[in-house]
Amino acid sequence: MNEITNKPHILLIDGMALLFRSFFATSVFGQFLRNEQGVPTNGVQGFARHVLTAKQMMQPTHMAVCWDMGMHTFRNDLFDGYKSNRPAPPEEMLPQFDMAKDISKMLGWQNFGEIGMEADDLIGSMACKWQNEANITIISGDKDLLQLLSPTTKIAFTKKGYSIYDEYTYERFLEEYQIEPSVFADVKAFMGDSSDGYSGVKGIGPKSALQLIQMYGSVEGVIDAIEELKPAQQKKIQENLDMLRLSKKLATIHCEMDLPIELEELRIPTYSKQHLTSLEEAGFGLTSRHAQSLYSI
Repeated sequence: MNEITNKPHILLIDGMALLFRSFFATSVFGQFLRNEQGVPTNGVQGFARHVLTAKQMMQPTHMAVCWDMGMHTFRNDLFDGYKSNRPAPPEEMLPQFDMAKDISKMLGWQNFGEIGMEADDLIGSMACKWQNEANITIISGDKDLLQLLSPTTKIAFTKKGYSIYDEYTYERFLEEYQIEPSVFADVKAFMGDSSDGYSGVKGIGPKSALQLIQMYGSVEGVIDAIEELKPAQQKKIQENLDMLRLSKKLATIHCEMDLPIELEELRIPTYSKQHLTSLEEAGFGLTSRHAQSLYSI
């Protein structure tokens, strides 16, 4: 999946997305894969296997794992209802948040998280910081990240198992959406996001939202040209104007975080048998196939 190039290849991992995906993929059958202490490890093991498989497939030279740091972010300060409709994580998952970061650290993968920000914002800031120095692949299940696509940044959306992805490139996005990726947040502003708890403009769905941005370029462009719209659309937008503007702020990934790190700090280490020993001692035994992928770079 990685083109042959002299540029570094950075793999940016949405850690929470992979952890949740792995947890629910097995917990639905009651398979929590407890360690010797009786602590569930199903999400952690799935997370590690997913990243190891991606490392083997995509052959990155550098990698960062980005995490949410609690439920409250600056978006909650903007809007009390942001993600307020999401249920609390299951009890069996709670100890696995720190465990996932621990296994990542054991393998020499750099963990990043900042209170008040989301993993998306870290991923976006890293992608913008190094887009001219490296080729970047983002692994996540969050379609909001489409706004980060560029000629050097692509996104591999999790699809099936540990190795099947729906891969979006800058070129594919332009062909399918007929807009620049950077204004995908403007589309989300109109259509809203029920999983994140903001409504956008009630009565304007994905198709109409995309058409408006294709025609006028941005939320602000639509507002400036509102008299050109059909009366019904004018009414919907005018009635939801404040929420429209707020929804754009909520949907936009913050790409200007101060990241006092150098690219070389993200280089994937050379692995030794001690890495496997540490995993086994910590109760994170992996199959031989995934363990072997440690040595594939």
